Amino acid sequence: MGNPSETASPFETDKTKRTESCTQEGVRAGAKAAAVAGVASAIPTLVAVRKIPWAKKNLNYTAQALIISAASIAGFFITADKTILEGARRNNAAQFKKSQQDIK
Repeated sequence: MGNPSETASPFETDKTKRTESCTQEGVRAGAKAAAVAGVASAIPTLVAVRKIPWAKKNLNYTAQALIISAASIAGFFITADKTILEGARRNNAAQFKKSQQDIK
């Protein structure tokens, strides 16, 4: 689709819509997972910094923020990737079934 004068085929248009749908679904799921992971890592981190002497001495505010944000980032990317791949497999299977029905 390099040339703007070219029009997209219905197949390409459907493929683009499916791709955008999978991506949006992945971002939504990733954001939810990041929020859960952030809370799930923030609570024990903050409790540890107040109760455990080693953590109190060695984990400054930057370290605490890095622990919490690393968990959130990992949760986002892992969940988004899994969700996008799941949607791609689902779309691929549907496309395969459709092509098999077209052959018959």
